[in-house]
Amino acid sequence: MKLVLLSGGSGKRLWPLSNDSRSKQFLKILESPNHEMESMVQRVWRQLNNAGLTDSAYVATNRSQMDMMTSQLGNEVPIIIEPERRDTFAAIALTATYMYSMGNVPLNTVITVMPVDPYVDEAFFEAIKQLEQVLQQTDANLALIGVVPSVPSEKYGYIVPSEPHAADPNILQVSHFREKPDRAQAEALIQRHALWNCGVFGFRLDYLINVLIEKGLPIQYEEMLKQYKDLPKISFDYEVVEKEDNVVVLPYSGFWKDLGTWNTLTEEMSCSQIGTGIITEDSVNTHLINELDIPVTVIGMHDVVVAASPDGILVTSKVESPRIKEVMNHIEQRPMYEERRWGRYRVVDYIKYKEGNEVLTKRIMVCAGKNISYQLHYKRSEVWTIISGIANIVINDKPFQVKAGDVVRIPEGTKHSILAITDMELIEVQTGSELVEEDIVRICMEWKDIPLHQFI
Repeated sequence: MKLVLLSGGSGKRLWPLSNDSRSKQFLKILESPNHEMESMVQRVWRQLNNAGLTDSAYVATNRSQMDMMTSQLGNEVPIIIEPERRDTFAAIALTATYMYSMGNVPLNTVITVMPVDPYVDEAFFEAIKQLEQVLQQTDANLALIGVVPSVPSEKYGYIVPSEPHAADPNILQVSHFREKPDRAQAEALIQRHALWNCGVFGFRLDYLINVLIEKGLPIQYEEMLKQYKDLPKISFDYEVVEKEDNVVVLPYSGFWKDLGTWNTLTEEMSCSQIGTGIITEDSVNTHLINELDIPVTVIGMHDVVVAASPDGILVTSKVESPRIKEVMNHIEQRPMYEERRWGRYRVVDYIKYKEGNEVLTKRIMVCAGKNISYQLHYKRSEVWTIISGIANIVINDKPFQVKAGDVVRIPEGTKHSILAITDMELIEVQTGSELVEEDIVRICMEWKDIPLHQFI
């Protein structure tokens, strides 16, 4: 069996900590067994490792999340990168073509797809292992996992079964699906033994390859990449699952929770405060998450979430916190904090003048032994002020060593890179006509590939 973890999302539901590059699965606000802070994706990967599933796992994600995924899981995790966001059908199709034409995965291999961020216990991954056997027993085209509901929730989609499968009474035939019913409808569905759709499903690789052929879509990975922008922007559920007649579901009665909103996430936090600040003792069921360097004080508040980051500040009652996505839906801004494969950065200041020129100031941390790509820009110049640590830099193929207090000027069109010898921080001031990620021309990613002249 091969396991595919889908990682996407626009980062709106847990704003201001999440943004377009740091979606909810990357927020380090859960406590690990070692009492260290970990993210949802780190928690799931740890659980997969404990279940012996990481050797067969891939992560499918978009380009904007690649660096953060690598930063949190390491360089050894197989990542399949979407050229752009096209929803789950396109992401799964791309992954299938990679396995088929690049990974030499046999066509009878079972592929199990799951979200990268479920909040579950270890038993959930034992259920995932069973999907391979379920497909063999039933000869179904798709096998799903459905969570036995604990309440008539309006937040989830439901899988409505018809009858037990002849091969095994613990496996159910699927009748149809119902998307986010109201409470009365949810109660009626539960009476029919409907299950929450947790987004986990398995199929044989040849099944999806044949689906792509029927739809006139490419089955070669390189060609799929070329046509990716033309694929329908639709979920796998709508495009494939709900159109398939031969579907079974394996009920799962263990612990499962979607930490998709502030009220559900704070229920699983081990402490009421992360970061600098004060919550007074007369505040009840109130959480403070502060990523800023300034203190935040919360006095006498009940059932409230206060979250502060470089992207903004949120103050909301827990019950109303799910509204954040609709409130922020029309607000677009550049991410003010990002993790990269080499470290992280935080935007300190940004201004655009009437004349059209822009100035952006970042505080950048590069981890020891890591380097940024060898790159250049056509629309901006940069000034680096080293504030801590020691690093090697390359300017137009010439290497230098820098330390705290040194200033490096990088005009437009200048090739440059930096390799941290120790953990190091710098202040970067960008000045130019358009300060966007698209104005990065990467010459090479690895330090060893930079054509160096003799050290000066």
